[in-house]
Amino acid sequence: MEVSLVFGIVIGMLLSPADGHVLDHFSDSPECVKFFYKEKVPDLGASQPNVVRICQRFLNTYHFATLYDTYHRIAVYSAYFFKPSSGGGREKRWFVEPQLVSPAWSSEMEDGYKLSQQNPDIYLGEKQALNEDYTNSGFDRGHLNPNGHHAVPSRNATFTLTNVVPQNPTLNQNAWNKHESKLTNLFNANCHQAYVLVGAIPSSNNWIIKNSVKRVNIPEYLWDAFCCIDQNGRPILSGAATALNTELNVVVERNLDEMVDFLQQFSDAPVKELFSGQCKAALD
Repeated sequence: MEVSLVFGIVIGMLLSPADGHVLDHFSDSPECVKFFYKEKVPDLGASQPNVVRICQRFLNTYHFATLYDTYHRIAVYSAYFFKPSSGGGREKRWFVEPQLVSPAWSSEMEDGYKLSQQNPDIYLGEKQALNEDYTNSGFDRGHLNPNGHHAVPSRNATFTLTNVVPQNPTLNQNAWNKHESKLTNLFNANCHQAYVLVGAIPSSNNWIIKNSVKRVNIPEYLWDAFCCIDQNGRPILSGAATALNTELNVVVERNLDEMVDFLQQFSDAPVKELFSGQCKAALD
């Protein structure tokens, strides 16, 4: 048996492969599909090549779901439900997904720096962005699923690089940050539960380049959409927004139907609904 194969088996054993994995469908895991309203997973991005479905696991618990584009090395979207933040949980670590390095590796997100130090001969970034890709790039590590929309430990779990995109610093630290805070106030004041999708639309050919290699696509737009329900599970409020990923620093608010039309411009496949019934209350 070749030395490299033996080495790979040993590493896989040391990392203790877990029961979770990258899924063929989010609905394969009850603990993952729950992040979608009425367990309805949108068709958006499902037929794209090079996408994987990640149930984001931290401390042996699932915290949100991400449809991840391994070619552009940014997420199509992350899906979660809002929980008021209780502070804390702002990580200095940036996590990576071991299962994107090898299916035999753990599905628990791990500190990318620590994992690379433990495995110096194995490249972790073939199918995902790494922390060093963002260093000195001029772009923020912009959360899709925002850490401020969660309590610990879900807040910690948002610091995985499969949940961030290269975001213009002016937008990230100003208009988009204010938009996220506005949603926090809206959800706290009105919603028994709020289901949220936050995504990115890749640019045609704008990349973070490291050592002459295209590493991480710089998205053209960021977007989000939400469905707010009452204590009986009935939709009471919905909305969406888009932002050009530039120093223009403007967030445009939309309704869900307008959001579908917007996303359809960038999709070869029908986008259809973002939430079950487009988050509209059924007629009595």
